[in-house]
Amino acid sequence: MVKHLLGTFFFITLVSLNGQEKYPQDYFDSPLDIPIVLAGTFGELRSNHFHAGIDIKTQRRQGLPVYAVAEGTVTRIKVSHWGYGKALYIAHPNGYTSVYAHLQKFSPEIEAYLKKEQYKKKSFEIELFPKYGELSVDRREVVAFSGNTGGSSGPHLHFEIRSSLSEKPTNPLLYGYEVRDATDPSLVGLFGYPLSEGSHVNNNQEKVQLNFKKQPDGSFLADEVAALGTIGLGFNGFDRQDLAANKNGVFSVRQSVNGKVYSEYNFESFSFGESRYINTLIDYAHYAKLRQRVQKCFKEKSNFLSIYSTLYNDGKITIKEGLSYKVEILISDFKGNKTKVVVPIEGKKPIGLRPKNNDTTDSYLLAAKPNNFDLGTAKVYFPANTFYNSFYIDLEKGQDTVKIHNKTAGVHRNFTLTFDVSKYPENERQQMFIARIDDDGKLQYSRTFRRNSTFTTRTRNLGTYTIAKDTTEPKIRPRNFKNNKWLDGYHNLSLQISDDLSGIDTYTGTLNGEWILLEYEPKTKTITYNFDDRIADKTQCDLKVTVTDNVGNSSTFESTFFRK
Repeated sequence: MVKHLLGTFFFITLVSLNGQEKYPQDYFDSPLDIPIVLAGTFGELRSNHFHAGIDIKTQRRQGLPVYAVAEGTVTRIKVSHWGYGKALYIAHPNGYTSVYAHLQKFSPEIEAYLKKEQYKKKSFEIELFPKYGELSVDRREVVAFSGNTGGSSGPHLHFEIRSSLSEKPTNPLLYGYEVRDATDPSLVGLFGYPLSEGSHVNNNQEKVQLNFKKQPDGSFLADEVAALGTIGLGFNGFDRQDLAANKNGVFSVRQSVNGKVYSEYNFESFSFGESRYINTLIDYAHYAKLRQRVQKCFKEKSNFLSIYSTLYNDGKITIKEGLSYKVEILISDFKGNKTKVVVPIEGKKPIGLRPKNNDTTDSYLLAAKPNNFDLGTAKVYFPANTFYNSFYIDLEKGQDTVKIHNKTAGVHRNFTLTFDVSKYPENERQQMFIARIDDDGKLQYSRTFRRNSTFTTRTRNLGTYTIAKDTTEPKIRPRNFKNNKWLDGYHNLSLQISDDLSGIDTYTGTLNGEWILLEYEPKTKTITYNFDDRIADKTQCDLKVTVTDNVGNSSTFESTFFRK
């Protein structure tokens, strides 16, 4: 690795070159030596966020060399149990930063830099910001190896290109990367939404699914729709590349009415700060119930996304009696493959109208204002704009539980739930915590803050909460070794750790009294020590591992082994 860029010069270069060419072609090389086949596209609809990069398949393997896509300097290294797992950020002279995530490990020089800091801070999870030029890299230099760390569900490389100044991610395919794709996007469902007082779609004042058929030219034609008033349309669908079966996100959507474009958006770029507004682009209640993401072709008032290039009347269609409308929705992937659906609409009064289901409760929540609800021994506080819309909220206090509405409402900001626990003996409270009861009836730990006789948690999860108690210590067992054995030829020590209720909070290990780095993989519940760290420099090695759960229950495992 050559250190050839001075920090000050590099920063000036970033500022001066940023924006000279919107999306430079042929500047960035491929991060892998294999053809780019995608498991995930940029802007793909994910849980509470848009996908900020592309997921490149690694042929179901880990350990493939990952290359710097251009010369630059490492500006950030992050290691976390979830999220991006092991991630590397490289700033380039043209004003962009490339990001490589879910890595198995880094190159030897970067790995040495990282481990030095991990041992210094005595922590596996870490975030580092090397000085400009401290870890410079050349184009096509191996900087890491692909893996499956963090929130990854299978081996792949998550790859991003961001602005170095704003950190705003852009679609990596805009920079000339070639992906084989001659396949049109797929249309799965089509929906109509009555949006104004008295409006209807096919005699319904609730959302209604629309039927459609494929035409000889490959487009789709919906059955004629009868409607009146202000309405909106939505669809769910996906895209596939030629060499993969994955259902990926589409690139752009355009809706036109009688030839006039009413709405158009694409996934060229977005900011991380707006990503959670995905819950206003999709029909969130539909997703919560059926796990299907319906994209609205109209824009809600609470939708602050910047992805729209055209908006007329926020994409909402005003249907007048006696008039005919031809609505076209054009769904495109990045390569320009298109799927068109035509929706003919006739302005007609309803016949046998099915009214909207107006569920009410004793509590009405105004989304734009703070809302505080006192339930006796429990209190719930929603800051302003916790939710996207105002609605009647369902709050129920049981003997030891609090039900906070249901999962059909999208939550934008954390809200606060506080329990009065004064009825519990003070000496028992340390092992108690706030838990959410999931759909399977299992208790899920919610981070609990204790103050005098109250427990508080901050969360974005609606549902039922209770006070739970955990008196069981975590479990620790060796996976690849036994006590009092010779371990010559072993590359690592592996142990399995688990906790049956509140979950693991901390873990630490020593060899002959000296702290060792344990890599934790929550998906497999394993911690691993690598002998390359050279802490075990004696023939007899005494290992001690301590694991503590979220309420302070602790277990210690001790073992002796021998090495030459």
